[in-house]
Amino acid sequence: MSPYLAEVLGTAFIIVLGDGVVASVILNKSKGNQGGWMVITMGWAMAVFIGVYATAKYSGAHLNPAVTFSAALQGKFPWEKVPGYVAAQLAGAMLGALLVWLCYKKHFDETPDANTKLGVFCTIPAIRNPKYNFLTEFLATMVFILAICFITGPTVGIGSLDALPVAFVVLSIGLSLGGPTGYAINPARDLGPRIMHYLLPISGKRDSDWGYAWIPILGPLAGAAAAAFIYKYCLQ
Repeated sequence: MSPYLAEVLGTAFIIVLGDGVVASVILNKSKGNQGGWMVITMGWAMAVFIGVYATAKYSGAHLNPAVTFSAALQGKFPWEKVPGYVAAQLAGAMLGALLVWLCYKKHFDETPDANTKLGVFCTIPAIRNPKYNFLTEFLATMVFILAICFITGPTVGIGSLDALPVAFVVLSIGLSLGGPTGYAINPARDLGPRIMHYLLPISGKRDSDWGYAWIPILGPLAGAAAAAFIYKYCLQ
């Protein structure tokens, strides 16, 4: 498998299972309805575990532009491959969101609240404050990337044996820092499904909240850059 296809498939795994657990918990008449935040965070952690484990040997399982950006800044990943990896991650996120919509199409039809429908695809802050929302995504991603740096050491990507500890990091961040914004910590995870929300014929949907969309993109990238600097110049 080519590394670019692996990034598509791995990111699709993350989104179909991660957004899928959100859909199960918040959409009307789902058997998982009212499952709560613990179910959502566990679902995302296991989604990351599966995506990483399945694709690590082919691409290093970045599956996140913030991971790719951080690796390139540290000199662990060639810059010429960054655009291809990011494009593959975005395509995988869009594919995963499409599959979630197909599986839950009838539940979207049964759910009248437009914000709930949007929340399946992308993050919505609990309290909308751009400055603090950005800060939360920045800090959560910085912690995430620093943890990955310590787990993977000098390698250019994540290995299969690293899948479980990375999943635990995602679970911990979701439980601790995920409450304010829904912890995107991955620009593709938020932007790809948000694009699909815009494109898909979802009944009774609202706008795709493009005014907020920059925060789960730039916040994680800034956090990844800070983590790369701290790890490379302060911790090595």
